[in-house]
Amino acid sequence: MDTTHPGLSTRHRADTDEPAGAAEQQWQQAVATGADRTATFTTMSGSYVPRLSTPESAGIDYERDLGYPGQFPYTRGVYPTMYRGKPWTQRQFAGFGSADDTNERFHYLLRNGQHGLSVAFDMPTLMGYDSDDAHSLGEVGREGVAIDTLADMERLFAGIDLADISTSMTINGPAPILLAFYAALARRRGVDLARLSGTVQTDILKEYIAQKEWLFPPDPSMKLVTDMIEYCTAQMPRWHPVSISGYHIREAGSTAAQELAFTLSNGFAYVEHAIERGLDVDAFAPRLSFFFNVHIDFFEEIAKLRAARRIWATVMRDRYGAQDPKSLLCRFHCQTAGVSLTAQQPLNNIARTAIEALAAVLGGCQSLHTNSYDEALALPTEEAVQVALRTQQVLLEETGVASSIDPLGGSYHVEEMTRQIESEAWEYFRRIEELGGTVEAVKQNYQMAEIAEASFRYQQEVERGERKIVGVNAYANEDEVEPPILRIDPAIETEQVRRLGEVRSERDAATVAAQLDRLEAAARDGSVNMMPLLVDCAEAMVSEGEIVRRLKDVYGTWTETPVF
Repeated sequence: MDTTHPGLSTRHRADTDEPAGAAEQQWQQAVATGADRTATFTTMSGSYVPRLSTPESAGIDYERDLGYPGQFPYTRGVYPTMYRGKPWTQRQFAGFGSADDTNERFHYLLRNGQHGLSVAFDMPTLMGYDSDDAHSLGEVGREGVAIDTLADMERLFAGIDLADISTSMTINGPAPILLAFYAALARRRGVDLARLSGTVQTDILKEYIAQKEWLFPPDPSMKLVTDMIEYCTAQMPRWHPVSISGYHIREAGSTAAQELAFTLSNGFAYVEHAIERGLDVDAFAPRLSFFFNVHIDFFEEIAKLRAARRIWATVMRDRYGAQDPKSLLCRFHCQTAGVSLTAQQPLNNIARTAIEALAAVLGGCQSLHTNSYDEALALPTEEAVQVALRTQQVLLEETGVASSIDPLGGSYHVEEMTRQIESEAWEYFRRIEELGGTVEAVKQNYQMAEIAEASFRYQQEVERGERKIVGVNAYANEDEVEPPILRIDPAIETEQVRRLGEVRSERDAATVAAQLDRLEAAARDGSVNMMPLLVDCAEAMVSEGEIVRRLKDVYGTWTETPVF
């Protein structure tokens, strides 16, 4: 991609030595003569925070850099009226134990005003193992819900109208399989696939970069992602086939600029693969979405989200030739930062989550998940989930922050930070392009090395006491009382294994074998879209693990080069 951006000024305050304007210098000499308190005046990412931002330091050209909400470059929001017209979607990430347990939590959330469902899967499901696999021992239902076959998906969404709810599924390596399960469930219920709305995360590139939950090497993985984009474009036009995710990149220790740059460069890679497949950019780009982390550094996070919209719109228009305005929209879900939660003094996490949620709203998110205060200890309790959901409801109903379309637009400080983080992102794009593009940079561990360095710097600051974390290295209590936490009954694993065995005994073995053979043949061919075959496998009650093993026979596995 073209990594130059002629409209972007490179003049930013990198440190305190940058000359100020004449009026500002006069103010500093006449009025602002007091010494700063002893503190680290840098963002979490290490960028210097200027003492005062001014029109000169912000350096904005209104028409070029801001414009109006719903118009290019979308800095002020992707929709003309934003929350004046429609509030953000309130989601709570839910999934634990069995499909029945999680279904009960779904109904609880819907009764309490949640607008959409967001599914968390357990580790075996995320890694493509069935619940009865030796690798799954002790992990079934622990970090999310266990889904092995279409039968589990049926129980997960029992009593929920798929055509009437938006569903988000946080799954990546096995994303095509879980989407196939969902599509098969809709077909079984007689729901037109075109009526389904929601998102499957799918973003496999960030798995290699940050979360490390992949199944296959990068090249076949990218082929499967492109299959999903093509399939959803034709069959599920209301579905977002990829949620390009910076969340886990940030959780791994990246800076805000790294999260922004690596996330968008991943998005560009998916666009390029889909175009190479022969898809028209305007046929699929409107259904691409994003997922950003919102950390505790309030203004930096808002700036990151504003810069994301501006960069995406510019590149989609100027590089990929998108004509449909919807193709230019960087629409995103936000989640408050899990890594900011502390096991010490966990009630402090309620304040952290509220501040992060406010940043997400002022940054213009389309949907939002607020973490529960006890998630540093275990899966959240029902009480903690309700507090997290009520946090969003207080923001929407009581604070007035949703009354203005873009209340921080034109803030000198926010605009200066937005331009600074955008400039840093363009520099990362340039470096990635020099390495041969996003996928090649992943294979060379470039992004991982950059994140590791940033994470190490931040941890050193915490350990030296330069970066304060309340309740951890500042204002700590000697006597901590652990709040009640959710504990998963080990019997759930036994029951899940029993259910899977029951499905295997009742299904048609010959049909299962035939579908797996067809799937393997298509994978070896390499030119066939795998999604219809995966849906057929789902309907035949083929398990996730059986599908993954057959595909690994064709695609192989992947081992990364360690980063030290």
